[in-house]
Amino acid sequence: MEVDGNASPSDFDPDDVTMRELFRRYGKRHSGASPSPEQSSASKSRQGRLLYDGPRIHKLTNAALVLEDIKQEAVNFESDYSEKSPAKRRFFGDGDSALEADADLDSGHKVRSYSLKVSQQEEDSSSDVGESMFSVFASLLDSSLQGVIPIPYLILRFEEHCRSVSATMRYGFSLKHRAVEDKLMRQKAQLLVDEAATWSLLWYLYGKGKKPLARNEEMRKDLFVSPTTSHIEACQFVSNEHVAQLCLRVVQWLEELASKALDMESKIRGSHVGTYLPYSGIWNQTQRFLKKGASDANTIHHLDFDAPTRQNARQLPEDKKQDDSLLEDVWTLVRAGKIQEACDLCRSAGQPWRAASLCPFGGLNLFPSGDALLKNGKNRVLQAIELESGIGHQWQLWKWASYCASERISEQDGCKYEAALYAANCSNLKRILPTCTDWESACWAMAKSWLDVLVDIDIARLQPEGMTHLKSYEDDSNGSPDQMEATSVRSVGSHRWPVQVLKQQPRSLSSLFQKLHSGDAVHEAVIRGCKEQHRQIEMKLMEGNIPQLLDLIWLWIAPSGDDPSMFRPHGDPQMIRFGAHLVIVLRYLLADEVKDAFKEKLMTVGDFILHMYAMFLFSKHHEELVGIYASQLAGHRCVDLFVHMMELRLSSSIHVKYKIFLSAIEYLPYTSSDDSRGSFEEIIERVLSRSREIISDRHDDSSEVAEQHRQESLRKAMAVQWLCFTPPTTIRDVEDTGVKLLVRALMHSNVLFREFALISMWRVPAMPIGAHKLLGYLAEPLNQLSENLDTQEDPDIPEHVKEFNDWNEYYSCDSKYRHWLEIEVKNAEASLELSSEERDVASAAARDMLVPSISMLSRKNDPWLVNVDDGLSEEQETLFIELHAAAVLCLPSGESLCPDPSVCASLMSALYSSVSEEEVLKRQLTIDVRISSANKYCIEVVLRCTALIGDGLGPTALNDGGILAGVMAAGFKGELDHFQSGVTLEISRLDAWYSSEDGSLQGPAPYIIRGLCHRCCIPELILRCMEVLVSLVKSEGPQESHNGLIDLVTSPETGFFKLFSQHQLQEFLLFEREYSIYSMELQEGTVF
Repeated sequence: MEVDGNASPSDFDPDDVTMRELFRRYGKRHSGASPSPEQSSASKSRQGRLLYDGPRIHKLTNAALVLEDIKQEAVNFESDYSEKSPAKRRFFGDGDSALEADADLDSGHKVRSYSLKVSQQEEDSSSDVGESMFSVFASLLDSSLQGVIPIPYLILRFEEHCRSVSATMRYGFSLKHRAVEDKLMRQKAQLLVDEAATWSLLWYLYGKGKKPLARNEEMRKDLFVSPTTSHIEACQFVSNEHVAQLCLRVVQWLEELASKALDMESKIRGSHVGTYLPYSGIWNQTQRFLKKGASDANTIHHLDFDAPTRQNARQLPEDKKQDDSLLEDVWTLVRAGKIQEACDLCRSAGQPWRAASLCPFGGLNLFPSGDALLKNGKNRVLQAIELESGIGHQWQLWKWASYCASERISEQDGCKYEAALYAANCSNLKRILPTCTDWESACWAMAKSWLDVLVDIDIARLQPEGMTHLKSYEDDSNGSPDQMEATSVRSVGSHRWPVQVLKQQPRSLSSLFQKLHSGDAVHEAVIRGCKEQHRQIEMKLMEGNIPQLLDLIWLWIAPSGDDPSMFRPHGDPQMIRFGAHLVIVLRYLLADEVKDAFKEKLMTVGDFILHMYAMFLFSKHHEELVGIYASQLAGHRCVDLFVHMMELRLSSSIHVKYKIFLSAIEYLPYTSSDDSRGSFEEIIERVLSRSREIISDRHDDSSEVAEQHRQESLRKAMAVQWLCFTPPTTIRDVEDTGVKLLVRALMHSNVLFREFALISMWRVPAMPIGAHKLLGYLAEPLNQLSENLDTQEDPDIPEHVKEFNDWNEYYSCDSKYRHWLEIEVKNAEASLELSSEERDVASAAARDMLVPSISMLSRKNDPWLVNVDDGLSEEQETLFIELHAAAVLCLPSGESLCPDPSVCASLMSALYSSVSEEEVLKRQLTIDVRISSANKYCIEVVLRCTALIGDGLGPTALNDGGILAGVMAAGFKGELDHFQSGVTLEISRLDAWYSSEDGSLQGPAPYIIRGLCHRCCIPELILRCMEVLVSLVKSEGPQESHNGLIDLVTSPETGFFKLFSQHQLQEFLLFEREYSIYSMELQEGTVF
């Protein structure tokens, strides 16, 4: 799609617009296939954005995009054809049918080839799985932002997808990997499991709801029996107490993680914890041993379940091993919150007494949650028990008995899982932690113990002397360690519960985390787990310390070193993705709760993280996803991001640019009155403005200025393409948006056409590539716009279209002249005499240039580049007009002149001298010339004067741009007095403005630059016509158009004569003299 800027126009046909068609925009391409019902429903829900069920991109709406697709398919087909034989292509493409067709191939070679192919596919798939997460997460987030998925359920979808991808990476590929690859795959899968756990915690903390018991008042009335029970009191306490509620949610979260791990293991391995034969917990070997009458001091003498503890003996090793295995599985189920399954396992194994000890009160679920209350229903077993013994008495008795059992079993070196089972019922942490070999288990043990103790303390308040015992313990605990130990010794009996385990519990959340980090009783794996990234995130979430959490994530993904650049993605890609989505979710979840300082942190650091992720997606060529996240940035950051991306992808393929265009136009409003949001209009204005800025590495004293300006013009023109794409039909006000884009493209193109015309005065064969690029972009869409001008409300659109058509005509004449000039240059370089055919080609090219050029100059009713409504109302107050130019000083050789202060002062003096002193005073003319701060080879010229009727106020009768255009024209033409002879101003940027007395700019004054173009382009075009006429008169004799051209120049109606400078007029007379001489010679030759 790139145009060779150095290409010679020898084959250029002005009537052939093929080159321009590469850049034209067409209407939407309609697919011939009818959409499926799924696609139809999805399109309605998505409204033009990424679909809910996966990443979808809009159908391409530009013909250039379709052509590029076809071209790429052809290239791929040729590549496949050259690299593969037909048989091999069938083998890999058609599967089993291909195997039958290629039966003559060696079967061993086939199998090896197939295995290699599958291995290659699976390796690619494993990498694609990770890449697909970016699209899927973006799709889910987009659906949530559109209201399809509530934010709490979005969290669950994130968790679900992380688990799904992790399972695919870990178990989804049939072939075995090498050891290093397998280890890397396991690590990636585990990181996704950790991320899923973090999303799950976020849902439990923020997405599940504040007070589950208060959500349904009718349920409370039905389930809260009277008189109350200890379980109901526990549920109410946890529902209203913040710390207890936090512990409850953490316990539920960790139990759900363990439960999902068990379910995954069951799904993958086909078996699960607790799959035992019935009555496998009965001590059969010991029973046979005792029946034989054998006796051993270390072996129990009775088979009741208290025998090992009572007799301080053990079963036979076989039974002990089986019993330990059973207890480990029971513990695993309890750890996963599957109490009922654990009890069922005990019963099926022949140990119903153990089930009764784990679930007292007839199997009642005593967990202090609304779900447990709902599950128990109107079960009055506990109420009946407590009516007899008193509220909380049996509760405390069961807790105390479990504590005694756990201590006794541990003291006798019994099974650690059995001790942990009873310790979990009574918050005996020192007996639970030995079984916790990972961070989740240790955290669960501490949180559950703390929760149970908080509930026990609340229930103790219901006892007659419960608070007295607790107060006594608190007083003793403030004393020496000896006093505390004495208190523990004295604190025996259920009536003092939970004094026995109080000192084991954390006093705050920070102390809980401190125990996890450095506790003497925790496993070393737990301490290592505290250093993992997602464990740190989870602990910050539990603390509710969101500012520190954001700082932590930013620390992990921020650019390394002191480089403050925000455009260099750094860190683990999955962590960057997680951080970005976490920021957005937190913003929506906590929108009504954040304080000012917290909100500022969430917005500032959150924007840093989102910006980093957007740039990461951009670097991975996921441009279509960027808009979702950019729309969540602050307005100025969103605009900066898209401007940066558009500048980096300015020379990319049309597909890439179209993805960026869609990403911006779909997710951002076209205009926005709210500064907090970026808008497409602001992005485009910034891109267009920056495309015209001076680039520091342009120009040097050894290169030709004309060629440098040609290349710069291409860069400027390419920026307009962002406005020339067809907006998708799914956005709001698509028709109005399309018109706005075209009108803005039209206005900016006219600005560029003026600049390009002033830098394309050189009479060389090289084409002004920037101008033709613009014409190619806008030709067809403007034809469609011109057909509907009557329906447009903007009164300025016809004027913009007229100027565009004028420039189209001018550049057509310019291209035909350069085409003729190239032919002339080649003919002049030819060593042999030209043939008649070559002379005919040159003459045809000359006539082809001459006819449209003179036709353009001869327009009377609609003169070229003349607008009727130029200028402001005459009723305006004191108004100034300004002309700002950035230019390069060009030597007659074509090289640039590096300016210095003396050159600038000399140029400023010369510009002043081009106007009379009286006019300078009358118009308050000021001229400032200085070296550009952006490029040492460029100068900046600012002209300013008061506006008068006919020059800034009212209609401009002369259409010459007024006094400012006259001053600059002298500089462009290199005819400044008291300045270096032949040195011209070659502009890089040119703007004209209306300004107030204090210097503030009020609006553009395009009539000045149009008048300047009129002063420069018309004389140059006439001189070119004269040059062509001289060429024609040599070969064909006098031309009829000659006299007509002379009449146009001398006619007072056209005013062309006044546009010529002194040197241009001299050149015109020289051409006329040469033409007359050749005519006279031909006439004399005819006479003789």
